[in-house]
Amino acid sequence: MSDNKNTAPATDSRKVIYAAIVANLGIAAAKFTVAAVTGSAAMLAEGIHSAVDTGNELLLLVGEKIAGRKPDARHPFGYGKAVYFWALIVALSVFTLGGGLSIYHGIHSLREPAPLEDPFWNYVVLGVAFLFEGYSWNVSRRALNSNRLPGATLWQTVKASKDASVFTVFIEDSAALIGILVAAGGIWLGHLLDNPYIDPAASIAIGLLLVGAAWTLARETGGLLVGESVGVEQTGQLKELFQADPDLETVGQLMTMQLGPDDVLLTAAVRFRRGMRIDEVDLAIARLERAVRAVDPAIRRVYFEAAALRSASR
Repeated sequence: MSDNKNTAPATDSRKVIYAAIVANLGIAAAKFTVAAVTGSAAMLAEGIHSAVDTGNELLLLVGEKIAGRKPDARHPFGYGKAVYFWALIVALSVFTLGGGLSIYHGIHSLREPAPLEDPFWNYVVLGVAFLFEGYSWNVSRRALNSNRLPGATLWQTVKASKDASVFTVFIEDSAALIGILVAAGGIWLGHLLDNPYIDPAASIAIGLLLVGAAWTLARETGGLLVGESVGVEQTGQLKELFQADPDLETVGQLMTMQLGPDDVLLTAAVRFRRGMRIDEVDLAIARLERAVRAVDPAIRRVYFEAAALRSASR
């Protein structure tokens, strides 16, 4: 059995978060300023979106800091799942503050639409926002691509990722880029048709987009929070590794649980060869642990069921 200490969260995750904070903070201030000048509902929805995203990134930093704590008596397996908890809070924030407020303001503006104003500064701010959001999105995309399997799509990589900070920023930025296009389209079409109702409708569309992003985030982070495994394919590779070991007679169920972005627990129901001395069992366990870490360095803890040791001692 091995029990290594949990390490601090990867610096790549924090780089992704910092890039998102810098981008969203400046963009939110610019959007709110232009929304106040022009009265655009879609622009106000975009400002709310960017402000919520800024707060969300700060929450992710809280999760990263807590996850970096060393294991203690109350949390012997460490604090790695704190990242997943705070990412779930982010998903709820996107749903309520982002999606809910955008939809509410859009409906309110439909009842009393503001008169159309010169959209020039709206387009300027949205263009700048698209560049900043694109930069943040690209930082998170590169972080995801660093663990991308051959032949896997980017979306498949997001679903397979265990680093909630990275895929949360990626999903948020993806929604932000689409939201900017929706806002620009609503403003442009409203002026083209001289229709003040199109801009509020765009605000509602942005809100629905954020609700969809929040649902996706909740689904991905919720699975990790309640104890998601490393995946069927990787578990199969581990079982083949155990079955190939000459000191194991039988290999039963292997169970894994993600304890953090880079921390996995593995339990193995195996039967060692009968008659093995205790020192031989120790050597076999050490060999298996090294082989497991060669397959996946994130597997920091390997536990063998007691029946496996009893069978060897008979």
